[in-house]
Amino acid sequence: MAESVKDRVIAIIAEQAVLDVADVSPAMTLEALGIDSLGLVESIFAIEEAFDITVPFNANEPSQSDFDISSVAAIIAAVEALVAEQHG
Repeated sequence: MAESVKDRVIAIIAEQAVLDVADVSPAMTLEALGIDSLGLVESIFAIEEAFDITVPFNANEPSQSDFDISSVAAIIAAVEALVAEQHG
C-alpha cells in the first residue's frame, strides 16, 4: 500500500528532528520538535523532492510565506494541497 502524504511528511520531519516517527504528532510545532531554521529548510527541500512539488517558501522571510509551518498538521495540509494542485 502506498504511503500517505501524512506519513511521508511525518517521516521527513522526524528524520530532521532525529526522532522516531512515533514521537512526532500532527499537533506539534517544529520548534517543539527542536527543528531550527536550517532543519526547516532541509525539511522543505526533502518534501519538495519526495512529492515532486515546489513549496512556496522564502527561508529569509518565513512569516511572509504562503506555506503554513505553524504545526506538523499545517505542513501536512499544505503539502496535500500542493500535491493535489500539481497532480490534479
